[in-house]
Amino acid sequence: MDSIPFGLTDWAGVEPTRHEGETGHALWRTRSFGPAENPLRVRMVEYSPGYRADHWCSKGHVLLCLEGRLETELEDGRTFTLTPGVSYQVADGAEPHRSWTEVGAKLFIVD
Repeated sequence: MDSIPFGLTDWAGVEPTRHEGETGHALWRTRSFGPAENPLRVRMVEYSPGYRADHWCSKGHVLLCLEGRLETELEDGRTFTLTPGVSYQVADGAEPHRSWTEVGAKLFIVD
């Protein structure tokens, strides 16, 4: 992380954008920090019950589950469950992954 001064984010004041999944949707509240050529993206994401990603993702992330339950599948077939207080991290291009939730989930994501 570089060129990011101290600051606070009131996530309730960040306008959400809707992203459709294969099923369900995600609401992203997104802030970007640091230099324009390599910003750090920080998001509060709420997945609707029944959400299923419509693609394999190769982007690196650090995810922390705040509410609900999120299932994440790696392209090699392994699956992992995130519940409140559980996080995962993966590097750019390391292991393609996709997620789904039956009950909905709220995550804090940095990438």
